[in-house]
Amino acid sequence: MIPLITEYMQTHDALFLEEPPTLEFGRMLAGIINVDDYVMTIDTEYPQFEKMMCIALRDLHSKGKKIFQVEPYLESLLSLHEYFAEGSRPDDIGKNTLMYPVYLAEKKATGALLAYYQTAASESFETTVDAVKRFARADAARFRLRDALRSQALSSEVESFTSAFIEAGVMHYKLKRLIQKHASRPTPVRSVFLADAVLKRLGQKGHLYGPGDQLTLLYIFHPEMTESDHESLLAARALIYSKIIIKEELCADLVPYPHLQDELLCIEATRGLSSNVCRQLFARIRNVKTHDARRIVGEFMMNTNPRSGYKLKEWLPSYFNSEENRTHEATAL
Repeated sequence: MIPLITEYMQTHDALFLEEPPTLEFGRMLAGIINVDDYVMTIDTEYPQFEKMMCIALRDLHSKGKKIFQVEPYLESLLSLHEYFAEGSRPDDIGKNTLMYPVYLAEKKATGALLAYYQTAASESFETTVDAVKRFARADAARFRLRDALRSQALSSEVESFTSAFIEAGVMHYKLKRLIQKHASRPTPVRSVFLADAVLKRLGQKGHLYGPGDQLTLLYIFHPEMTESDHESLLAARALIYSKIIIKEELCADLVPYPHLQDELLCIEATRGLSSNVCRQLFARIRNVKTHDARRIVGEFMMNTNPRSGYKLKEWLPSYFNSEENRTHEATAL
């Protein structure tokens, strides 16, 4: 994905990254510290991607691009961690500070996620589906706050440049309209889904959203919506999706765009599942590893969608057969 990202970055004067500002980042761009040392200082799920992205950003910096880290929510979250590490308590947080709404949003979302993990381990399918919905609602509220804070911070910044590239994950769908809302003058903002070009090459249309992302987006735009069968179905499919998707960083040497292809495969595998089928599958895969969950779901699909079922079982066998990845997966579980 990095060539696609940098292709767009090169056509803009300023680049606004979706991460909190750090002194080490500026030193890395300036060449004072090397990229490997910088990556060691940050918490990232995909260190190889982060390393290669830093190399690309350093090159863009050397060509005169202005690069900024702007993510007020995560910046406040880091401040909270430091605040508590120094011995302060939640009751000490000033209600007029930015840390307070961030604390409340993070507490609710994290609590809902932990409750989901506990429920998924032993409770009934229906109770677990309800836990998924509760977490999705709390996560949607967190996304709304993140977008509100970031749009306010970005609106004045981007107006200083002729053109700006704003990095944002696919769940930040509302950010565009919020930036336009807070701008002091009419500001054209265009959304670009970088994965769309790859999806087109793979013969796919539309954006890449799994069932859990669809549910969260539903709550982002409709926070007050009442419970429906559609929500429960998305939550049920999300239970299966989360068990079969590969979580660790994949090397592009295995296949082109491995993460995108795996997401597409898992979306296809769960798209047509009924709630009753999800209940049956969940009972069989809730306590097994990713590789075994994919095998079980793939074997089930062989009767209804042979091609997809086979691909789900057999795709990236070199990854699953790797002793390193088997050990990593067991540790993660």
